Amino acid sequence: MPTISAFLAPDHQHCDTLFAAAEAAAARGEWQAAAEAWPRFHDALLHHFAMEEEVMFPAFEARTGMTQGPTQIMRMEHRQMSDLLNQLSDALARQDADAFLGDCETLLIIMQQHNMKEEQMLYHMADQVLAGEAEDLIGRMRAISG
Repeated sequence: MPTISAFLAPDHQHCDTLFAAAEAAAARGEWQAAAEAWPRFHDALLHHFAMEEEVMFPAFEARTGMTQGPTQIMRMEHRQMSDLLNQLSDALARQDADAFLGDCETLLIIMQQHNMKEEQMLYHMADQVLAGEAEDLIGRMRAISG
């Protein structure tokens, strides 16, 4: 039986791989390569947020009644990362290595902490309370365009 953890955790790794490619290209001063890699990461991360915020979080909140708990914190961190994505896009457009790489470092730390909280806490909680709905929820998350 599929689990939410088994579906969403590998997507974190996918996003991390795309992020590393964009960051490495910028660090080498390969701005064209960075400009090509960046949208892949940017879109993948926003797609991940959408899958959680449009499907998994509402289902979790409906089942548990917890709307001021972990999902609220995850949404706040999604907004924080989205703001950084905008700053990074601007720095990339300016080919400002210091700003881009500095913001990459900040984003990486936030993503690592965020992913750890989701993977070690929230996803496991969701697996428990949403076990009977997991297949349907995963199908709905897959259906989100990204």
